[in-house]
Amino acid sequence: MLRRPSILTTLTNPPVLIGEKVKLRPKCLQDAANDYTWRQDAELCRLDAAPHILCSSEEFFKNYVEELYRPSRSYRFAIEAADGSHIGNCSYFNIDETKKEAEMGIMIGDRAYWNRGYGADTIFTSLNYIFSKTNLKRIHLKTLNWNIRAQKCFQKCGFIPCGQMTHGDYTFMLMEIHCPAKRKNGTENLSRHHPNGQKQVSGR
Repeated sequence: MLRRPSILTTLTNPPVLIGEKVKLRPKCLQDAANDYTWRQDAELCRLDAAPHILCSSEEFFKNYVEELYRPSRSYRFAIEAADGSHIGNCSYFNIDETKKEAEMGIMIGDRAYWNRGYGADTIFTSLNYIFSKTNLKRIHLKTLNWNIRAQKCFQKCGFIPCGQMTHGDYTFMLMEIHCPAKRKNGTENLSRHHPNGQKQVSGR
């Protein structure tokens, strides 16, 4: 039986992943302008429980370059729509090799793509890669306890609540998903209609 590679091994050559609606590619310098705009958007910051940035675009870009090329123990994907538009970001971080788990974060920054299935497709596509091509067995995340829309999306993708935490002025729901058991046909893809659906996430 072949052993899956360590997540840290796969980090040296980040993949490009193709879903039904999205393409997930490694982050690049061309993403900086959108990321700066989204980090200045009050509603996006509120939904992400992130601080509103106050620095200039020049300072942001300088820090962006340093962070982008700094060795990292994380996957950082840009989310692209079918026309190549950069519409958001997805990342896997706080990777724990011993526990074989990592934390996930996702943001659809372009409002034109909200409530249209792009977030769910990003989650399915990235999770199927993580669970089939690396040794990670559990992915967890936190979302604001009042963000019902996000919670419903995560539950649709197979995440279940596993606790609650408070950090500063924020209260978060904790959610998790475990690597699915291998099916009789040898696949381990997550169902898009969790848990009883038949349609599988594309592995293209």
